[in-house]
Amino acid sequence: MTYAYEVAVRSEATLGEGPTWDAASGRLIWIDILGSRIHTYDPATGQRTVRTTEQHVGAVKPRTGGGLVLNLRDGVGLLDPDDTFRWLHHEPVPGRRANDAAVAPDGSLWAGTMRYDEAPGGGTLSRVTGDGSVEVVLDDVAVSNGTGWSPDGRLMYYIDSPTRRVDVFDFTDGRPANRRPLVEIEEGAGFPDGLTVDADGCVWVALWEGGAVRRYTPAGVLDRVIGLPAPRVTACAFGGADLSDLYITTARVGLDTPPPLSGSLLVVPGVGKGLVQPTFTG
Repeated sequence: MTYAYEVAVRSEATLGEGPTWDAASGRLIWIDILGSRIHTYDPATGQRTVRTTEQHVGAVKPRTGGGLVLNLRDGVGLLDPDDTFRWLHHEPVPGRRANDAAVAPDGSLWAGTMRYDEAPGGGTLSRVTGDGSVEVVLDDVAVSNGTGWSPDGRLMYYIDSPTRRVDVFDFTDGRPANRRPLVEIEEGAGFPDGLTVDADGCVWVALWEGGAVRRYTPAGVLDRVIGLPAPRVTACAFGGADLSDLYITTARVGLDTPPPLSGSLLVVPGVGKGLVQPTFTG
């Protein structure tokens, strides 16, 4: 089956990332990490906004009660509904920046980091709660990327991109255990980047340098491929009123001659059924 993409927002984002549906506002939030920008897009009206951050931003997620939580270069910050910013956890590390993040079923933020030079072991995955408590969950990471949970919350999926794997953990009492590979991406197909989990428990994976998004069943079987017009596909998320549209971010960083839609926000309408995502409690 062929899946037709549309251009939701034509853009030249350096490193478009982190699409997240904000159900409260009916908008999609996405970011340009290296451009230090937070974008929003309302598919019902076409209205867009762009906000500049003072440093590189790895992920942005909605908060319970309004506002945003930001995974920034130097830590995790909170943006209140009145646009007041404050640090929740401030921990600058020279040569390191924030990367992808996800909100767990309990409302905590699982925030990834990586070194700018992508050195093995230079990144982490940490659990951050609304009171500012931080627990390092994984401390031997190169490029911390996609994180997500099964519909019943019993499994956690995670990507450290250079491994070429999507790993799965048992998730009990808010803690991951028994790490094992769900999928290994073959040579020449790109590197796994961001992911999202749908209502059937299938895992959708964006492929950096693969020009595609793939869907894998809970057993790790490839059952759908969406080819895209940009080689550096970074992340995907379901959005829209019924969570049936798959939004996909792309990047143009490092490309000598980027294809025209590199850096744009793409969408594949009606391709599946997403899950309502939890908001950060804090």
